[in-house]
Amino acid sequence: MKNFVIGIDLGGTKISTALSDLDGDVKSQITIPTDAHEGEIPVLNRIIETVEYVLKSANLTTDDIRAIGIGSPGPLDAKKGIIITTPNLPFKNFNLVGPIGEKFKLPVYLDNDANVAAIGEFMFGAGKGTENMVYFTVSTGVGGGAVLNGKIYRGNTSNALEIGHTTVVSEGPRCGCGNLGCLEAVASGTAIGKRGREAVESKVETSLKKYDTVTSAEVFKEAAAGDDVSKDIVNTALNYLGIGIANAIATFDPEVVIIGGGVSKAGKIVFDKVQEVVNKRCFKAMAEACRIVPAGLGTDAGVVGAVALAIMESNNLY
Repeated sequence: MKNFVIGIDLGGTKISTALSDLDGDVKSQITIPTDAHEGEIPVLNRIIETVEYVLKSANLTTDDIRAIGIGSPGPLDAKKGIIITTPNLPFKNFNLVGPIGEKFKLPVYLDNDANVAAIGEFMFGAGKGTENMVYFTVSTGVGGGAVLNGKIYRGNTSNALEIGHTTVVSEGPRCGCGNLGCLEAVASGTAIGKRGREAVESKVETSLKKYDTVTSAEVFKEAAAGDDVSKDIVNTALNYLGIGIANAIATFDPEVVIIGGGVSKAGKIVFDKVQEVVNKRCFKAMAEACRIVPAGLGTDAGVVGAVALAIMESNNLY
């Protein structure tokens, strides 16, 4: 019986691969440097080596494995298994699924890291037991994924839920994507840190000036300590995040919205403000029927999500 799957979390700095049973119980795992600078084929070979390692370590063969799931930064084409391009990896229009499937004679599924995290939360994290959930990751950028009627929603080009690039301020600051006023440009950890550094360089009185380097962590810390400038920065960013989440609730009517990523680690201040904005902006019945909660999976979210992707997709085969 094929009672196991393999999940691969492919990142710019590390490759994390796990072999798991169908309940998400990891039997063997390895994390190695990506060494992206070496190029496409060396990175592909390193991925293959990690799969061979977890199989050997768990004393299993490919006969025991249902499928392999891979989470990667995008943009990518999930249907064709192609990584189109991504800043921290060497792949350019590279079919990653083909050679791995050929090597191990197994079904291989590729999806972007935000979708993979959403599937992980749905199967094993804070979304367990739901049918409809939306996942936001708020850190360097803002990303998202949605599970609707028990299935990941990818959209026409596999790029649905680019929620960080929805417009929340019509004439807001320019985003890295080129658009004006994206959620990512005003509510990400990067945006919060940037506002903090701008305050330090201005004539305004703020306790942020005592730091050599200001990131979102320092802004949240000083806001909690009562610094008015920091409180204002945090309040503005979280108001926009609340608008983004209210928009998602109005669009998808989910049972739960899960917030992960570095900004969610600030805790109560984030969830209280977001809930306040949602209550103000959403239909009462929808706001009351939707829980807004922190992500349940920790540092292994990427690889657990890749395992969940393999389970979810291979369930259609069994």
